[in-house]
Amino acid sequence: MNLRTLRYFVAIADAGGLTAAAAVLSIAQPALSRQIRDLESEMGVQLLIRGPRGVRLTPAGVTLYESAVRMLAEAARLRQQLAIHPDQQTHHVTVGVSPTLAELLLPNLLERCFASEPELKVKAREGFTPELLSWVERGMVDVAIVTNPEPMRGLSFHPLLGEPFALVSNKRLGLPSVIPLAQLPQIPVLITSLHRRLVEGQLLPLQTALQIRAEVDSVDAIREMVMNGAWATIMPISVFSKIHDRADIRISQIAGAQLSRLLMLARRTEKIEAPELEIVHNLIQAELERLTREHTFTFRD
Repeated sequence: MNLRTLRYFVAIADAGGLTAAAAVLSIAQPALSRQIRDLESEMGVQLLIRGPRGVRLTPAGVTLYESAVRMLAEAARLRQQLAIHPDQQTHHVTVGVSPTLAELLLPNLLERCFASEPELKVKAREGFTPELLSWVERGMVDVAIVTNPEPMRGLSFHPLLGEPFALVSNKRLGLPSVIPLAQLPQIPVLITSLHRRLVEGQLLPLQTALQIRAEVDSVDAIREMVMNGAWATIMPISVFSKIHDRADIRISQIAGAQLSRLLMLARRTEKIEAPELEIVHNLIQAELERLTREHTFTFRD
């Protein structure tokens, strides 16, 4: 099945017959009939009922018709986007960002772009570091803020900032504001798979292990569970920055270990000199510096 065959099928349904559709499409009727027979064979169902007054759709034909119309419309929209002049395409930058940073960084970053670079159109996609690196590598995003990436051929990385991990708990657990490293294995925690890998890797030389109650790859879900129940988690401190002062939340430092993540900007090596990417890089750096001044990435006294 291809778009041309779908176009033929839709034209037959709209015209109400093979002869009328063949005239509209400027194609010989036998060739059009053969295309539809091949389509029905491929789909494994009858799509059209032929009659003396033309054709009508079977129930399966109605289903395919509705989907085909949507697919053809999307294909037309995509062709229109790809027809943009190359000089105009350079004014679009797609940024990849993690769930832990998106709500902190994106609102003011986009405002900075609108104010200082009105011709620059910025789009954003959200994902965890493995997805973001794959998207950068495949050209689905132009730059991405990633966490502790491994070196990858074809990608360049620029350090942005380091951020400590904190043990965040509901106060019903009665945990202190400073957690000795020796006490850490006694506290059951919720954690994402990425943060688990980072924290356990940093604890391994210290011969300390986590007690994982559940691995949940949803930052929002973990945050809600900690706020609303007797749960604890280990997260970058910025994840809870907006609710730092809630009466039911305690953000504790882990003493005896410097658990942290390193945020880096990833982009493809061949794009390293692209001016629009350098503009976005500088805007991201400026916004992170503002958030740092507001103690978003540090413990507060």
